[in-house]
Amino acid sequence: MSLNKELLEILACPKCRQPVEPVDNERGLKCAQCKVVYPVRDEIPVMLVEEAVPAERWEQGQRSVK
Repeated sequence: MSLNKELLEILACPKCRQPVEPVDNERGLKCAQCKVVYPVRDEIPVMLVEEAVPAERWEQGQRSVK
């Protein structure tokens, strides 16, 4: 899976507006400031605050907020 580089350049955290970085082989986009990861599903970034997974839980393998 490969996210569009131009898309990655313009994406930002919807909560704090800081840039996000791909993590976990582009399965998520991490906001370092908010310490959350936004999941990527079917190559589409889900940039919704309510879908963000705390980075600590993401690193433990939890890929959704549920």
